[in-house]
Amino acid sequence: MTESRVGLVIEDDHDIRELIRVVLSQAGFEVHMATSGAAGIRAARDLQPHVITLDLGLPDIDGFEVARQVRNFSDAYIVMLTARADELDTLLGLESGADDYLTKPFRPRELRARVAAMMRRPRSGATAASKGEPPRSRGTFRHNGLVFSYSTRTVSVDGRDVQLTPTEFDLLHSVLEAGCTVLSKADLVRRLRNEPYDAGIYTSEADERSVEVHIGNLRRKLGDDAQNPRWLQTVRGVGYRLAPPRQ
Repeated sequence: MTESRVGLVIEDDHDIRELIRVVLSQAGFEVHMATSGAAGIRAARDLQPHVITLDLGLPDIDGFEVARQVRNFSDAYIVMLTARADELDTLLGLESGADDYLTKPFRPRELRARVAAMMRRPRSGATAASKGEPPRSRGTFRHNGLVFSYSTRTVSVDGRDVQLTPTEFDLLHSVLEAGCTVLSKADLVRRLRNEPYDAGIYTSEADERSVEVHIGNLRRKLGDDAQNPRWLQTVRGVGYRLAPPRQ
């Protein structure tokens, strides 16, 4: 029997809350709702949802702080909702632990499509990679002091555990899997949607900017230096690839 998927809506506006409830219910989620940041944090801890939609402008705690606190105990996908199309809000949201964001008013179809893309991401064994990737076994990659296990979804650097969001984890997996092959930002957007790299599907500037922010967060958590990278090497004007092995 398929395990029930749980969605949590943290939103103080009744009409928007009901709209999201309907969207997630139609997508097959058991939906729970919270009307404040504090209540949302408690619900996230108790329910351990698969997906959380999170309003930025909550009455007690703003969405940034809610995301940061939820990330201390949950790897749920977080979609942040904001009424302002301000790039700073977007960057702060992604840096606080959100996986994606939508600007209000949003189309229900777009929210459902983004949630569906998140839930399509593969959660077992790594696939074959290109020439030049680091040694691995059963979805385990080892490279320049980093140990990445796909099956247990764990990452360590020089023996130190590193906590990543689901999106950061999947981006790191994509780069490790590709090895010396350069992945463009559009490639990585499609990877996060679980779509073929060469499908020719449109990716927006906002999508690619989100990848830049997630890569920056990933570097910070790994302790990687963009100027002298151990793992994430920028190929200017093209994208990213795995840095060469170190002796």
